[in-house]
Amino acid sequence: MTELQTFARDIHKGLSAPRKHISSKYFYDDIGSGIFQDIMKMPEYYPTPCEFEILSLQGDNIIQKLAFDRPFQIVEFGAGDGIKTRQLLKKLIERQVDFTYVPIDISAKAIEELTGNMLGHLPGLKIRPMIGNYFSMMEELAASGVPSLLLFLGGNIGNYEAHEVTSLLTDFRKCMNPGDYLLTGFDLQKNPATVRCAYDDPKGITKAFNINLLHRINRELGGTFKTNQFDFYSHYNPVNGEVRSYLVSLVPQKVHIRHTDKCYDFERNELIWTELSQKYTLTGIEKIAEANGFRVVEHFQDCKAYFTDSLWTL
Repeated sequence: MTELQTFARDIHKGLSAPRKHISSKYFYDDIGSGIFQDIMKMPEYYPTPCEFEILSLQGDNIIQKLAFDRPFQIVEFGAGDGIKTRQLLKKLIERQVDFTYVPIDISAKAIEELTGNMLGHLPGLKIRPMIGNYFSMMEELAASGVPSLLLFLGGNIGNYEAHEVTSLLTDFRKCMNPGDYLLTGFDLQKNPATVRCAYDDPKGITKAFNINLLHRINRELGGTFKTNQFDFYSHYNPVNGEVRSYLVSLVPQKVHIRHTDKCYDFERNELIWTELSQKYTLTGIEKIAEANGFRVVEHFQDCKAYFTDSLWTL
């Protein structure tokens, strides 16, 4: 099945459901990836500067925890622009450590720009970029036998529901060998007002990020979404730590998608769930690691304790 066919299948399944939904993994076409770069630059969006601080100021501490005794690879899933990761890679190069950086992203444009930027700042970097859905790369990575540090940064794990986190970590384990590491970003629970502002910004950039899902369906699948007839809503529940984001149909309407040759009815104020962003406690993170066969080596937090990059091993 091609990526376009998978996209069409998932959209049909989501829009046919009693409670409509679109997977957040479809945010990141070239245009969506560009909008997300704008989100990361927003003053309200704290995860990016917090993780940048961690990798800049605690990179040496992270490196000291790695016990590789031969050349290894750093595999980054959903690499984006790589600016945060570059802080860690720079320290490794300064120490003359022998490693290869393997960024993986579904956006060819993002990978092209990342590769150019990385080599521009780190000319000695050995880089082997891969384009595609990172789950499809798991088998190839597992077969290489090269010691690995896997990076899953940015709090992306929070986009998965509990059963999906288990499935994700099972996939990671499949491409890891004893002695390998996983460095994962977790957004921590904090003042609810801080979280709310990060996910519903006053300039409407997050709204544009969500609306681009509808534009993408129109572009790639022949959809007839009238995007001005949808609004955006985000809600944070500080009790369970969940941010949930939605597109809201402003009027009763019918949308046709040529690729599936199906029509989808929307009532006024009907929701399309687009994203979950879970916020964690350190205790909760440790329970997840243990339940999935990992051991937490150390949590590396920013100075505000808003975010942690947690280093795990098997």
